Amino acid sequence: MAMLFARSRNLVSSLRQNLGLSAILIKRNHSSPRPVFTNYQLSSRVFLDPSTSFRHESTAVETQPDLVQQSDHEDDAQELDFPGGKVGYTSEMKFIPESSSRRIPCYRVLNEHGKIISDRDFIPVSEKLAVRMYEQMATLQVMDHIFYEAQRQGRISFYLTSVGEEAINIASAAALSPEDVVLPQYREPGVLLWRGFTLEEFANQCFGNKADYGKGRQMPIHYGSNQHNYFTVSSPIATQLPQAAGVGYALKMEKKNACAVTFIGDGGTSEGDFHAGLNFAAVMEAPVVFICRNNGWAISTHISEQFRSDGIVVKGQAYGIRSIRVDGNDALAVYSAVRSAREMAVTEQRPVLIEAMTYRVGHHSTSDDSTKYREADEIQYWKMSRNPVNRFKKWVEDNGWWSEEDESKLRSSTRKQLLQAIQAAEKWEKQPLTELFNDVYDVKTKNLEEQEVGLKALVEKQPQDYPTGFHI
Repeated sequence: MAMLFARSRNLVSSLRQNLGLSAILIKRNHSSPRPVFTNYQLSSRVFLDPSTSFRHESTAVETQPDLVQQSDHEDDAQELDFPGGKVGYTSEMKFIPESSSRRIPCYRVLNEHGKIISDRDFIPVSEKLAVRMYEQMATLQVMDHIFYEAQRQGRISFYLTSVGEEAINIASAAALSPEDVVLPQYREPGVLLWRGFTLEEFANQCFGNKADYGKGRQMPIHYGSNQHNYFTVSSPIATQLPQAAGVGYALKMEKKNACAVTFIGDGGTSEGDFHAGLNFAAVMEAPVVFICRNNGWAISTHISEQFRSDGIVVKGQAYGIRSIRVDGNDALAVYSAVRSAREMAVTEQRPVLIEAMTYRVGHHSTSDDSTKYREADEIQYWKMSRNPVNRFKKWVEDNGWWSEEDESKLRSSTRKQLLQAIQAAEKWEKQPLTELFNDVYDVKTKNLEEQEVGLKALVEKQPQDYPTGFHI
């Protein structure tokens, strides 16, 4: 080991002397804290710029022009042939900069006051569609509030809200075709709501009763529906991305007029499955729309600690995927971007990546207290000043399509329906213990039979350790 270290040190020293590379070594200052921004500073940026982190840029690369755009050397006209393709060459040693000097802009249609931005470029929506989109966004808000309170009352074991991300849920769903196959993460119940999943079906899943399609074997909020082409939510992060690439490729082979659509959070892009999924879809030219909700926090991990790149959108280009960054709090922008991406995916048989910039207003889940790692003022700012539901509501109201009377009726009716759905779900019997061992194999294996017998014996011996309504 000592010999290897000495050789490495000598190699670095030689490079410094012969090639003048001392400036290329990146300096790190781990003692500097992450900058804290005021509400005014937050309003002027969507997220902290990765360049504001405590890692310094390479000064050697900063002074060099972008090689991708540069073509000022006579050797560039000539090409070298490699198995990976023909490329030009240069006699100068230059490194591609780690990132562009300017961040990728964010596509938006509505400003913070719900007004159309001048020189806008978006797909118009009818009054009927706009009203339904707002109704579903408001319904999702009420549903999150009621189920969250039900969990706090101990009536269900777990819940996870979509507060702050309602526009991504509903606007993306509105832009898709019912035939498109959705592979969600866990913060997209609005997509299922849009497709017709009833409040009663949501309640049955959260309570894990006999009417639950998953037979009570999944955690609450792990919804799924064959009828609505909505894959069942799976807890492991990013596993749905390679699966989406496979689903998209299958749709392509079957010549279906549909695509696969998959969702992921910014934290999930740190998983290997994210990269495998994008690369697989790109190479196989599978019709897949990847939608990343960049909401600033992967539970308690801030995006400045997740990646060094300019967010997610630039990762698409690295894999040869057409990409766009959109304001995820702007329902019209999300609708236009997703609908256009869906059209490209289906007609051109290609994957598309969408980075939706937003903010997770709620806690990560009912198992989390986000005030432990972020300021209450920050949460309140995004909840009040950057609220996607309020922004879209202002636009719908300005068009004369919505009123306060409509608002009162909708929220009152939705609340009543949800409370009734919860009461009905509680009255259903729980799934019998035997369902825990079914649907794994066509014929139960010997070890599964042994486990079932052992568990039954344990329940009979210690019935007090199991919830009311639980039966063999």
